Amino acid sequence: MVNEKLRLIVGLKVSYLRRQQKLTFQQLADATGLSVAYLHDIEKGKKYPRAEKIYALAKSLGVEYDELVSLHAGKKLQPVIDLLDSEVFQMFPLDKFGINREKLLELFSESPEKLNAFIGTMLKIARNYQMQSDNIYTAALRSYQDMHDNYFEHLEKAVAQFRLENNILIKIGFKPDYLEDILKQRYHVEVNRTELPKRAQLSNIRSFYATHWKTLFINKGMSEAQENFLIAREIGFQYLQLNPRPAETIIQKAESFEKLFNNFQASYFASALLMDETEWCLDFKNWAEQANWDGYSLLQMFEKYNVTAEMFLQRLTNLLPKHFNINNIFFLRIKSDDRLAGYRMTKELHLSKSHQPYATEAREEHYCRRWVSVGVIQQFQTLRQIDQSKHVLADVQISKYWETDKEYLCISVAKPANPNPRESVSVTVGLLIDDAVKAHFKFLTDPKVKRKIVHTTCERCSIPDCGSRAIAPSVIEAENWRKSIESELASMGAMNDMKIV
Repeated sequence: MVNEKLRLIVGLKVSYLRRQQKLTFQQLADATGLSVAYLHDIEKGKKYPRAEKIYALAKSLGVEYDELVSLHAGKKLQPVIDLLDSEVFQMFPLDKFGINREKLLELFSESPEKLNAFIGTMLKIARNYQMQSDNIYTAALRSYQDMHDNYFEHLEKAVAQFRLENNILIKIGFKPDYLEDILKQRYHVEVNRTELPKRAQLSNIRSFYATHWKTLFINKGMSEAQENFLIAREIGFQYLQLNPRPAETIIQKAESFEKLFNNFQASYFASALLMDETEWCLDFKNWAEQANWDGYSLLQMFEKYNVTAEMFLQRLTNLLPKHFNINNIFFLRIKSDDRLAGYRMTKELHLSKSHQPYATEAREEHYCRRWVSVGVIQQFQTLRQIDQSKHVLADVQISKYWETDKEYLCISVAKPANPNPRESVSVTVGLLIDDAVKAHFKFLTDPKVKRKIVHTTCERCSIPDCGSRAIAPSVIEAENWRKSIESELASMGAMNDMKIV
């Protein structure tokens, strides 16, 4: 059976050549003996013609048989074929974005010369940055979340229906044994906490689901809140009947977008089950409307819902756009070792547009030490040296980006990393300060809320006398050097009309 890629490429070539020769479908049908409907299907990539029909098409379009079926084409069409043949195109979930492959093929064949420079550039970027399938799938998922403001009504309704079907009267504050009982009674899935800890090589795997044994294996060292999520997530997989699905909690390799997407849906279901939409909005509204910043009350909400800081702040990205009209949001997770030698961004989500800060791992630059995401880790590490029982710390900051008018309310929480508690991780939600944020967050005017001018990375920062700088502003220095060369060359150019003695 001919794969989709070959159907699309032959369809593209037939369509392009027909348009170039200004033939109607009827004219080409008369010349080849093929029906108009069949030609439509070929051009849309739905049908791959048999050899004798390809010969008839090639003869009528004035090309050789091999030219029509080859993966090579002329200069104008080759970039489009390279795209159709590329890993990026074949893996990207166009259907999730409402993009019709047939319409896309029609656009390519109509004006390939207008698109080929853009397509060529995108392919070069993908190659130069060594984009792997995991990168493409993750980027596609983040874009999909952004497109829907990270709020998915069908999953919220699924949770409501699940509660109704199981007569769940508890709105919040679940315990793992309660959820475990539902998993066992409803789906005959056992929870095993003894086997996974025996395997030292799997110490980073929080849980693993064995389909054959219908068993969810959970690793040691999990808090109640973490176990709540793992079991609720498994309930989500079972109730929503999601397949394909990952077996492990942190996906080692996403073989398909569907697997990554289903993992997201099960995780969303878990958060919505643990944090009731109506109750959460009421609690958050009451907290945000306090006149003064109260980090302790924020931490109490984590305990009330029996969820982790990351789960709570992720839920914020679901519900603020829908219920508070706050749309410009970013979410970051930053990790540091116990020596605070460096900081890595391990997760990011941007809603409405790309906000600062953003990941720079490809360039290995140094994140601005003025960020509250970094500062809260430093504070947390200091407190942990004094009191090892300290397990979480919340902080807030209004961050104004250097040489812009952009200000963000940043709420950040630091905690020990898992499975190595000597390392620390911070999760941060940033809200672009606009009228909606000002209306809902009364503690914005609290004088105790720190205000700092920040940048993205030290390498790109021109803030003078920055006491937090980790490294010289090399990008700025390189740019200044380039400008000085341009200035010198301009002065040399001005000497054209002068006599040199």
